[in-house]
Amino acid sequence: MDLSFGLIFMSGIYLHIPFCKQACHYCDFHFSTSLKHREPLLQAMKQELHMQREEGWEGPVETIYFGGGTPSLLTIPEIEAFIELISAIFRVVPEPEITLEANPDDLQPAYIKQLAGSPVNRLSIGVQSFDEKELRWMNRAHSVNDALHSLEAVQKYFRNYSLDLIYGVPGSNLAVWEANLKQALEFEPPHISSYALTVEPGTALKSFIDKGVSADVDEAFCEESFQMLVTTLESKGFEHYEISNFGKPGFFSQNNSAYWKGKPYLGIGPSAHSFDGRRRMWNIANNIRYTKAVMVGKPLREIETLSQRDRYNELVMMGLRTQWGVSLEQIQETFGPAYKAYLMKQAQPYLDDHLLFMDGTNLYTTRKGKFLAGGIASDLFMINLK
Repeated sequence: MDLSFGLIFMSGIYLHIPFCKQACHYCDFHFSTSLKHREPLLQAMKQELHMQREEGWEGPVETIYFGGGTPSLLTIPEIEAFIELISAIFRVVPEPEITLEANPDDLQPAYIKQLAGSPVNRLSIGVQSFDEKELRWMNRAHSVNDALHSLEAVQKYFRNYSLDLIYGVPGSNLAVWEANLKQALEFEPPHISSYALTVEPGTALKSFIDKGVSADVDEAFCEESFQMLVTTLESKGFEHYEISNFGKPGFFSQNNSAYWKGKPYLGIGPSAHSFDGRRRMWNIANNIRYTKAVMVGKPLREIETLSQRDRYNELVMMGLRTQWGVSLEQIQETFGPAYKAYLMKQAQPYLDDHLLFMDGTNLYTTRKGKFLAGGIASDLFMINLK
């Protein structure tokens, strides 16, 4: 890595644990269902932490996030070893947010109790649905009872946890979605992340749709589900702080909020992404090649230096997804008056259609506009400025 920028101050570290018990039909994340090379890979991840520290990554580290894959396949000592290493070689704030993504079938009472005694202080639980038919359709490894029992146990030991839910499943309906939300809220979680089902290339779901085995995702059903989601959660005191994320006051994901606000972060592990403020970097998405390359001191990663236009586009895209919006003042200060003028010109039709609105010097999506934020953002992107 080119070190011409000197020290790289980052807000968080993301650890990609690329193992799963089985493949969900909709998932396009990098993972392996074989644990054969688990130990060498975990050692390589520790080695990469040392290498990145030597290459200039600094701190202060405010968040540590175990993502995947299925990080809850790790043992408590394995989790603690990563946290201890990070604390030893990076500057870490006194009380960092430390999140572990977990599947309900892994969250047995004894494991939860051990987690509560570790430095992990936040769980992100991949429930996805409380409907057995939907879980089987997704090819999830857990059952509804697994989810219910794990959440009952989590409540006893963790104050800060999040539930993941998916809406828009083909063949489902609004009554099932409403029941999902009702069941989730009975546990009074302080945070809920909820995503529209998307069809990604290379997934089993894409193959099923192409072969006519499954119906395609219905956009109208997804939008109806989204509007029910927003109305229901806001009525229960959740703040809709990002398109797919809802938190009670004081329980927003610090890790994800840093991404959306454009803060630098370091990604460790195969396929993990990093951002240093000017460049995006990502590791090879192959467990064996990643491990071998890191252990000989030659990590396989790609680096993209963002142009001014790229950085503008990312700021607009991220801002429109969040409750913080896009600051016109920041656009002008960072990119110049031509970019601000362009943004306002492109935004005007959406302001007229009440999909965007202005509040002081910030540009936001309306409730209706939030579901369309991706498309709106693409129309505000800078393609070419002469």
